[in-house]
Amino acid sequence: MSGSEPPSSWSSRLATALAHRNFRLLWLAALGSTIGTWMQKFAQSWLVWDLTKSNTYLGIDEFLSQLPILLFMLIGGVIADRHDRRRLLTGSQYVQAFSAFSLALLVFTGSIRVEYVFALSFITGCGQAFGGPAYQALIPSLVPRRDLPNAIALNSTQFNLSRVLGPVAGGTVVFAIGTAWCFALNGLSYFFVVLALASLHLPAHVPSTKPRALGPELRGGLRYVRETRLLFVLTVLAFVSTFLAMPVSTLLPSFATGVLEGFDSRTRLWMLMASQGLGAIVGALFVGTQGAVQNRGRVVLGAQVLLGLLVAGFALSRSLPVSLLLLFLVGLSSMVALSTSFSLVQLAVPDELRGRVVSIYMVALRSGMPIGSLVAGGLADLFSPSAIMVTNGVALCAVAGVLMLRKAGTMQKV
Repeated sequence: MSGSEPPSSWSSRLATALAHRNFRLLWLAALGSTIGTWMQKFAQSWLVWDLTKSNTYLGIDEFLSQLPILLFMLIGGVIADRHDRRRLLTGSQYVQAFSAFSLALLVFTGSIRVEYVFALSFITGCGQAFGGPAYQALIPSLVPRRDLPNAIALNSTQFNLSRVLGPVAGGTVVFAIGTAWCFALNGLSYFFVVLALASLHLPAHVPSTKPRALGPELRGGLRYVRETRLLFVLTVLAFVSTFLAMPVSTLLPSFATGVLEGFDSRTRLWMLMASQGLGAIVGALFVGTQGAVQNRGRVVLGAQVLLGLLVAGFALSRSLPVSLLLLFLVGLSSMVALSTSFSLVQLAVPDELRGRVVSIYMVALRSGMPIGSLVAGGLADLFSPSAIMVTNGVALCAVAGVLMLRKAGTMQKV
């Protein structure tokens, strides 16, 4: 096989990006670190629920963890286009490690209060707001362009593999040695990424010799997204999808304790989280093995319609096995939609604008869930989690369905 020929077998297509040393190092480090993150997410959601017994407080915690994305990520995207992306990402790991170690200390000493959890969630989000654009903008420099969709899919795979392994590991740690150790181990996991970044073989960063104001650069990125119809539609759809569908993850403690039966409530919670993550892994692997797919826009919209139906079905279910199956399919369909969408974004943007455009897309993607969780959490306390998520699922079907019926629409042409 010549070096220019694309791999033909399923296994070869799956692993093309991992053949590149830089990507492989960072991917493995990110896998270890993200497992720690999901260990903490499991322990933290249970901690907030245990302290408050409130869906509203679960929504507030999720909102505050993502609020810095709204406030700072666009600036982070400009900085990622100006400065050494590797150094920015390293700094973000230190910030998040500090937050995790602080939370562990508070729990170890019995000084924990929900207000402290909220504050540390915000600090963690600040690290992600500047590290996220740097990480995503760094990926295209680790692999050839032909392997970029596979790299994006594999990156989603490691994230969602962690969604399975993290809650399982978190549940084991909580039961065996206590909640605080989930936070401490997560703090240590950030140093996997720090060491991997130090080991990458990349050209030295060359700073621009022309002084540039931050405001005009930011406006330039926003203008490019607004005027490029495909990017504009994908960005808006990313927000709508996460706003309507992803609050189901935030409300899982409520479903685990007040709706479903079988096993104890903490076991139900990690089973639900792991099932959704396992589905997302399968979805990411599916996208990663497809190669050059025609009509990616239709794939995105079809997966969004399916996602809405599955979210509504999960909200109506009262059977734990059925709920686990539906959450598996929720994870699968959401990953097919979002991974395919992000591949379209990365392929459509020039490198000199990558940090800014990716940050705009990530703001839409990452802000939808916390805002949606805040709204859904408050309404769930007034009505019920099931009623709110059924409504959200039907609304998502309607939005994606309208776009699918527009035969001349931008999404039907890519």
